[in-house]
Amino acid sequence: MINWKEIDTVFLDMDGTLLDLRFDNHFWKEFVPLKFAEKEGLSIEHAKAHLIPRFKSKEGTLDWYCLDYWSDALQLDIAGLKTELAELIAVLPHVSEFLEKIKPSSQRVLLVTNAHRDSLDLKMEKTGLQPFFDGLVSSHDFGLPKEHTDFWHRLQHQHPFEKHNTLLIDDSLAVLNSARDYGIAHLVSISRPDSGLPKKEIVEFPAIEDFRELMRGL
Repeated sequence: MINWKEIDTVFLDMDGTLLDLRFDNHFWKEFVPLKFAEKEGLSIEHAKAHLIPRFKSKEGTLDWYCLDYWSDALQLDIAGLKTELAELIAVLPHVSEFLEKIKPSSQRVLLVTNAHRDSLDLKMEKTGLQPFFDGLVSSHDFGLPKEHTDFWHRLQHQHPFEKHNTLLIDDSLAVLNSARDYGIAHLVSISRPDSGLPKKEIVEFPAIEDFRELMRGL
């Protein structure tokens, strides 16, 4: 799928790409509503009915990914709650093999995530993946989520890259679309970001179920 001789820079998303999105889906859809229900004296059903529209309204914005925003909005220690569930954080199959193989190669590899720094730090601590990367980038550092094309402009200024020699692997179609609009040439999606859910059919971009599909020729 990828001619690695054409690739100088690799941008890898974190949640749903390298790490199993099952953790985040459980956290936001079940654990946070449970803790909110306990705090407010609500049933879990009423808590979800209250929270789901609030979450939906923030999708694609930096607030959606900001633990500080939700801690303030819900009056919950979101970072602390994530730590409570940290044992559920898991690396997706064959990710480590891929990272071990690309580490000694000539490509520069950056983790580029929308995750808040507290979440990023927790997940790197739990997975031990940080040494595989030449840098860790959070969209919060730039004040824009990856869904905005201006994010890539700001990333370009901070970590210069050639668009035609850059590969982005991300499970978010909105992010891939913004990267395509910016001009990044090589784009790959993830068809099974959550190990607890079926594989997704993706037609907009080349898609892989796991990283073994990209390791040929690396």
